[in-house]
Amino acid sequence: MIEGSPQKAKIRVKICGLTRAEDALKAAELGADALGFIFAESPRRITPEAARSIIELLPPWVSRVGVFVDEEIRLVREILDYCSLDYLQFHGHEDPAYCRQFPRRAIKALRVRQESDISCLADYSLPFYLLDTFSKDRMGGTGQTFDWKLAVMAKRYGRIILSGGLTPLNVAEAIQLVRPCGVDASSGVEACPGQKDHSRLSSFFEAVSSTSSEEGMESSSPTIKG
Repeated sequence: MIEGSPQKAKIRVKICGLTRAEDALKAAELGADALGFIFAESPRRITPEAARSIIELLPPWVSRVGVFVDEEIRLVREILDYCSLDYLQFHGHEDPAYCRQFPRRAIKALRVRQESDISCLADYSLPFYLLDTFSKDRMGGTGQTFDWKLAVMAKRYGRIILSGGLTPLNVAEAIQLVRPCGVDASSGVEACPGQKDHSRLSSFFEAVSSTSSEEGMESSSPTIKG
């Protein structure tokens, strides 16, 4: 598990929407702390069988994250075991009771458009919260940013992974403003949905490494494995 300094900690990077082994291995080579595999309706959806074949190739220090949207708990558990996932990202309307079925593994994603949207996080008690951009048409992968000041407010509820339209051009600015625990990119480093652009991936990691988080991550707390 990664343990950060109480004074200054490296920003963790999650690359999501992976469908190809070459993209996952490139992200791991560049220093990704976590890789996301989407098991819900999406242009980046992957089957458990395909995800498992990629996951078996990954180095052990990279966390495997399964992304689900309002899925049956039974099926989530089956994919969790079958793919040897480390974390489960719930990107739908999953309530606190649902998330508590997976202690220390659940990441609740929240689609943000206004301050009132983040208040529900007070009802959860999870290691991480991922903030994405609200869209009435999509549950994620919009490629659009939201008001990052809302992400700063959300930090009162726990550790924040910032998502939503992050690219090599804006991720450094986002980190400087929000000081999140980590950042998550998908469409912003793609050539097309589900296929990552390796040049954009490299530029994204370079931009992240140019910044650092002032938010401490104590070793006694759950952290993204890396």
